[in-house]
Amino acid sequence: MRWSWQRREQILFAATTLLVLAGLAIAAAGARDAADAVWITATALGLAYSTASLAAAARRREPSVDVIAWLALVGALWVGEAFAGAVIAVMLASGVLLEARAAARARRELSALVARAPRTARRDTASGPVEVPVADVLPGDPLVVGSGEIVPVDGRLLTPAVLDESALTGEPLPVERRAGEDVRSGVVNAGAPMRLTATATAEASTYAGVVRLVEQAQAASAPFVRIADRFAVAFVPVTLALAGAAWAVAGDPVRAVAVLVVATPCPLLLAAPIAIMSGLSRAARSGVVVKGGGALERLAAGRVLLFDKTGTLTAGRPVLTDVVTPADARLAAGEVLRLAASLDQISAHVLAGAIVTAAADRELRLSPATDVRERHGYGVEGLVDGHKVRLGKAAWVVPGALPAWVRHARRRAALDGSLTVFASVDGEPAGVLLLEDPVRPQAPRMVRALRDAGITRVVLVTGDRADTAEAVGRIVGVDAVHADCDPGDKLVLVGAEQEHAPTIMVGDGINDAPALATAGVGVALAARGATASAEAADVVLTVDRLDALADAILVARRCRRIAVWAVAVGMGLSAAAMIVAAAGYLPPAAGALLQEGIDVAAIAIALTALLPGKSHTVAMPPADVATAQRLYAEHREMRPLVEQVRTVADALNTPPYDLGPVRDLLEHLEVELLAHEHAEEAELLPIMARALGGTEVTSGLSRTHAEIDHQVGRLRRTVDDLVEEAEPEDVTDVRRLLYGLYAILRLHNAQEEEGAFSLVPDPHTP
Repeated sequence: MRWSWQRREQILFAATTLLVLAGLAIAAAGARDAADAVWITATALGLAYSTASLAAAARRREPSVDVIAWLALVGALWVGEAFAGAVIAVMLASGVLLEARAAARARRELSALVARAPRTARRDTASGPVEVPVADVLPGDPLVVGSGEIVPVDGRLLTPAVLDESALTGEPLPVERRAGEDVRSGVVNAGAPMRLTATATAEASTYAGVVRLVEQAQAASAPFVRIADRFAVAFVPVTLALAGAAWAVAGDPVRAVAVLVVATPCPLLLAAPIAIMSGLSRAARSGVVVKGGGALERLAAGRVLLFDKTGTLTAGRPVLTDVVTPADARLAAGEVLRLAASLDQISAHVLAGAIVTAAADRELRLSPATDVRERHGYGVEGLVDGHKVRLGKAAWVVPGALPAWVRHARRRAALDGSLTVFASVDGEPAGVLLLEDPVRPQAPRMVRALRDAGITRVVLVTGDRADTAEAVGRIVGVDAVHADCDPGDKLVLVGAEQEHAPTIMVGDGINDAPALATAGVGVALAARGATASAEAADVVLTVDRLDALADAILVARRCRRIAVWAVAVGMGLSAAAMIVAAAGYLPPAAGALLQEGIDVAAIAIALTALLPGKSHTVAMPPADVATAQRLYAEHREMRPLVEQVRTVADALNTPPYDLGPVRDLLEHLEVELLAHEHAEEAELLPIMARALGGTEVTSGLSRTHAEIDHQVGRLRRTVDDLVEEAEPEDVTDVRRLLYGLYAILRLHNAQEEEGAFSLVPDPHTP
């Protein structure tokens, strides 16, 4: 009985369809009375189902348009139109079945997440891994995740890992993660066993948050769908009035039955929700969870886009750009970084992860740290290879008057908008680690795409300093920048913009939650964990790619258009059929077949929302993606060398001038950097041209490749002309060339990341 109840739609459709076909076969054999008996049976099945639906609606005290189908079935039996009644029953059954199947398909990507929540974790102890309930895991616990196991909580990797993140992102390819990077619960370890430090409890981790988002997404209906439901209810008295008028004028009840047969609001009741649910499905497939049809419609209607900066337009996780050391340094920059990363590898601080990741990228061998003590608000200290290492704020790490090179590093950081971590070794200042939160490479392209899609105004709202915020705003291309904003200020700004046009607010932090809840649509970036912003938002990006938002907005607008089109076509044809039937030109049997075709056509139009449409994300062949990702990895490896250009130039400030570092740098530039630029010219630019449709889009990058080659050549000729004891005028030329080359390289790298590497998923950041 339970099996039959769960499949009642399939059983009803199969039974009524078989009875109609059997009746046709019997009628063809000349046994018309027997055929009528079979068709009456099919009509009775449809009438029983319709009666049960009406009774359930009455118990819920809800109006139901099933009364039209019920009257059509009763009328067909009354006037002796057995075949018409049987076709109406098939029409009713097919509508119910299509609705169930379409809704199930549209929710599949969302509901699949719920069934695989982690239940246990393996805590790493001195005696080996111990299995514990996932609810018992606390931040800071060391965990082991074996091959094929699901990561139980959000954490930070202690070892490199290869992960299958398809359950959260939809990205089918394994993703390589480096030591020090964050990892989310719910992903699968697709490589060797890995170790991580928990950074959140199970309840506060990504997977639990996604499950809550799924529940919210399945609970709400869209405004357009609710309007369609109300219109469908209002359609009932109109239909009854027209049927009664046709009967009264012609004196023939068959005309009334014919009107009832073709007067079905299925395009309203089925097509609209199917299109909206299909939109939710398409968005989920792109890694965007939309909390119901209402949020999808508001996303489609948005005209003003407000962004938070940190973690939204920027990556939200700092990256190491340089290690500044004194000119007479006892320890090289690489050794300072190695000691700092060794001390930071067990810390849960966000800057610690960036330092550890930088050391891993440079293939530095980390040592275990002992006697580690963390002073909140100041820094951390401990012993590494017998050295006392201290990291943190300048006043704590370098007490007293700051050396000139430290002051220079602080000034450089202030100009660049960088973060600083000061390092001392055995009580002596050893280095300054510079970190920055880079602008997401996809952000400028995404903003341009959203303007093309109908966004009329883009606003940056941030709590950061005005100079930093304005720099990011210029790069991304926003219309207005509001800096130094607290959560209350953001709330006021969102409200002010909402008065002029529908708003979309995008953020990722707890301080963004009030603004997200106030905006027409709140969009949260929750790729690195479930936060208060994800709970307050209407739309949640589970992938760490901002351009997924552009795809979601395009999907939302397309699905709303399809819903309106499906309803207009279906109801227009149905209204025309009703008029023809009332005039006596459409008998009930033919009307039933016609209405079945109208319903199927409307639903088929709605289901086109599941098909791929216009997308901001560029589709590329796997071979091109692999080549671009390889070149991007090399591109990242060049970053320390680029920063070294500036560091070497800065060191040429006082005599005696040592040109040895310049010559060493020049060797690396010629052997490593130019080889990489030549490879990009030969491999990356053709890929970019194929993806974007022409070589014109690559001409700027090709020109800067040539300029880099030219400037390195000029530097070589200048250095070769100098003697060991260079004069100040000679050094001025070298510094000018180095600073010019540095500026060109920084600009060129930013252009490549925005124009080329933003087209492909980063293997480290899907």
